[in-house]
Amino acid sequence: MGRATGRTRTRRIPRAVLALLAAAGAAVPGTAARADDGDRPQFLIRDERVSESSGLAVSPTHKGIVYTHNDSGHGPQIYAIGPDGRTRATFTIGNAEARDWEGIAASTDRATGRGVLWIADIGDNMDGAWPDVSVYKVVEPRTMEDATLRATRYRFRYADGPRNAEGVMVDPRSGRLYIVSKEFSGGVYAAPAKLRADKVNVLRRVGPAPIMATDAAYAPDGSSFVIRTYFSASVYRSPGKLIAHVTMPPLKQAESIAYTRDGTALLTGSEGEDSPVYRVPLPASARPSPSPRPARTSVRPRAVTPSSEAAAEGGGLPGVPMPVLWVAVALGAIGIIAFVAYRTGR
Repeated sequence: MGRATGRTRTRRIPRAVLALLAAAGAAVPGTAARADDGDRPQFLIRDERVSESSGLAVSPTHKGIVYTHNDSGHGPQIYAIGPDGRTRATFTIGNAEARDWEGIAASTDRATGRGVLWIADIGDNMDGAWPDVSVYKVVEPRTMEDATLRATRYRFRYADGPRNAEGVMVDPRSGRLYIVSKEFSGGVYAAPAKLRADKVNVLRRVGPAPIMATDAAYAPDGSSFVIRTYFSASVYRSPGKLIAHVTMPPLKQAESIAYTRDGTALLTGSEGEDSPVYRVPLPASARPSPSPRPARTSVRPRAVTPSSEAAAEGGGLPGVPMPVLWVAVALGAIGIIAFVAYRTGR
């Protein structure tokens, strides 16, 4: 964890904790899907500058281009990656600060037809050290050539207090931006319908999110969205309305997810050098609707009980409330960590 006066560094979850969380998730029945071509990745990110890929976004206007960026400790650059995993162009966001970039989303401006990129500086590993978090909005370049771009910065705070987050997504029908927190009791937070660059925008919780969500993305037609965790992905019709669970390929540290342009599959990636990006087909129940639904104008926050959140997330064990399961997982993780520390110190 970084110091309050320095760079924020991503917390690495001990393998013992990951194993316990995986065990909790394994008890959840879901809809499985395998990566295309068996266990082979779609491509590897070949750029040695991208050592901590923390987000993926498929270009809405440049065929075959996927955008990614590094986690904390790097400069304000996004990389346009081609189908072979090689960088086509590097874009520097000239007026942005890369404090803890954790996600990127793409949308289309209906008025101009131009692509729009949303870069989320929303990581907060220091328990509320930042007074607010930011999302940078950039108009997608027309050509794949290195360039410096300027962004519009939108600042945010949570209505229910600071929290760490890694997922950002934009509903293509309404244009509304959402942030998904990374917590044991995570949530989906909606931004105001109209963002203001001259003031801090308030994010309000509109539904639950799976344990330790690392990314999120909307389907191209807006009919559903996906939330990624370290172990799997969950597809929702709307906040709290689960459609299916999708099994993900094993990754060193699963950090990113995006829909393919046709919405029939997911792309998911990991941190690390030469990090792999897999294409995972969606089950039929989670694919785009034959006809898009009318655009929504707003999503109203609703009261959510712990039991209804557990049902919506698809988490928990039969007859065991989700909060009890979380406490058990946390206590088990603490016990294992304490044992390892004791053995190491002997």
